[in-house]
Amino acid sequence: MRILDETALKYIPDRIEDANKGSYGHVLVIAGSNGMSGAAFLSSMAAYRSGAGLVRILTVSKNRTILQTLLPEAIITTYDEREAFESKDCLLSKIKQCLDWASVVVLGPGLSTEYYAKIIVEYVLSECYVPMIIDADALNIIASDNSLTKYYTDNIIITPHIGEMSRLINIPIEDILADTQKYAKEYANKYGITVVLKSHKSVIAAKEDTFINESGTPAMAKAGSGDVLCGIIAGMFCLGIEDDLAVALGVYIHGLAGNLAGQKQGEHSIIARDILDNIGEALNRRKRNGLI
Repeated sequence: MRILDETALKYIPDRIEDANKGSYGHVLVIAGSNGMSGAAFLSSMAAYRSGAGLVRILTVSKNRTILQTLLPEAIITTYDEREAFESKDCLLSKIKQCLDWASVVVLGPGLSTEYYAKIIVEYVLSECYVPMIIDADALNIIASDNSLTKYYTDNIIITPHIGEMSRLINIPIEDILADTQKYAKEYANKYGITVVLKSHKSVIAAKEDTFINESGTPAMAKAGSGDVLCGIIAGMFCLGIEDDLAVALGVYIHGLAGNLAGQKQGEHSIIARDILDNIGEALNRRKRNGLI
């Protein structure tokens, strides 16, 4: 077991001097539904703040205008929910084109659990071969249909909070809280995936190591915080960091950015955007503390 503290920041590399946007990955964020554009924004912005070169958001058509306004740096690709009923092949072709473009995928924030979202989740699970961070509604869809776990492969990282983990494994929340390491490791080992079990001390059950995160604050228990985490982990992959370490660093940086936000805004007052706003300062701590 490895404890994550500030020394982990030494693994964040410097920017390549002659880099272009293609040097730092393509993040595909499959997120957002009607009334839930914020989840897509938070994950996508977090990926950019964490070093990603280019981010594409795949979301419902209703979200195009607001996301282009909130994040003009992102590519926006949209679909209509009715495509799942009326032209399923067209919808799946659009998703495939996005997957072929991506070097890392975020699946699930604010996606909904409607029929069209289930079609998307099953297709992406079966066709994605790059690192994929699965969260929120995608996890709830998997929990409601355990047969989808047949698509699990070692490129998958799931990021459930305790309630989502309870639904995935049908174990009471209080039992999981009593031994988070046990349940995270059991699920990871059963399916050969990486599990980030989010709690007051998040557990990362990865392929070769188990990490315990010591950054973070209870103030981060706010809507959108998990969406930011997904984007940060995606950003770590874009920096070229190895699989297990990319996930662990993403969790640590997320918590550290939350700590910094809490110091500035107060423990009760931070929101997910405050975590976003402190990602850069968290990353810069490696230089300030002489870690590189």
